[in-house]
Amino acid sequence: MKAAKRGDQQQSRSVARIALTTCLFMAICLLCFFTSVNQINLQHVMKLSSSALFSRSSTVIPTCKLASAAAAQTPSPLPPAIRLLIGVLTLPDQYRLRNLLRLVYGTQKPVAAADVDVKFVFCNLNKDDQKTLVALEIMYYDDIIILNCTENMNQGKTYTFFSSLPQMFASSESRPYDYVMKADDDIYIRLEQLVEALVPLPREDLYYGFTIPCREMNPFNHYMSGMGYVLSWDLVEWIQSSDVAKNHTEGPEDKVLGDWLQMGDRGKNRYNAKPAMYDYPTNLAKNKCERELSPDTISVHRLKNQVKWIKTLRYFNATKKLKPSKLYHVPESLGDYVHPYSFI
Repeated sequence: MKAAKRGDQQQSRSVARIALTTCLFMAICLLCFFTSVNQINLQHVMKLSSSALFSRSSTVIPTCKLASAAAAQTPSPLPPAIRLLIGVLTLPDQYRLRNLLRLVYGTQKPVAAADVDVKFVFCNLNKDDQKTLVALEIMYYDDIIILNCTENMNQGKTYTFFSSLPQMFASSESRPYDYVMKADDDIYIRLEQLVEALVPLPREDLYYGFTIPCREMNPFNHYMSGMGYVLSWDLVEWIQSSDVAKNHTEGPEDKVLGDWLQMGDRGKNRYNAKPAMYDYPTNLAKNKCERELSPDTISVHRLKNQVKWIKTLRYFNATKKLKPSKLYHVPESLGDYVHPYSFI
């Protein structure tokens, strides 16, 4: 009797396990069905259900795929707020200065929701050592543009730069950049502040920079200083196709560009970046383009020697991200001392 009773109990428990397994299986099937209809992510529920089911029975239960539902709910990356190309016009032999600028811009924190490319721009190489050393730079850094021109400052280099870009960056995209900035190689640009200034501005027919002459505040009266000015991409394309620009390339490059826009009735969206852009202070009483270093700075121009670069970088705390390590000890300041070895 006892054996028969134990047999009945075991059979009852088996029936109960089968019934429980069947109920859970049907519940999972229903969950999968509603997931496919409503695209609801039920991964957590599935995990709980599956663990309960496999703890009670060794029966293999088929699982439904919820990856598609999860993928459907994963937000796609947001496009950058702006895409900016900064072309630093320099000379092939300026190896040390280029390396400094790579450090200056490469160590600035990434700008949120913006793509900023810094490229060094010069004309054709004309020395054997350049052909080797510049080639190595390109192989390692891939940040150099070599224009088809003879090196110059005011005989058409800026025109060659802007007019070459549409073909260089031709692609299936409507435009590779929203803005292009032409910059000197003696200017320090704070990328985050520049992007913040550009984000709310129009993407079309834009001309942005430091108005000339120094006391001028109306961007429609004259032109922007060659220290660093920004054009929207449509103006870059216009320069490529315009006879106005093609037939007037010689002269002070910043003034010449202002003439193009004036004669072509372009650049209707003009913005003066003063006082956030200025020259390094050496004689404030005499030079009205200068200003004391300030927290609201976008760029500082005329950093013609190592002392000015170091003082500027110290003021803006360019090394604040340096991590402590047992491998080195870098004191915070050594006063105004600058090593006599110069990178400029």
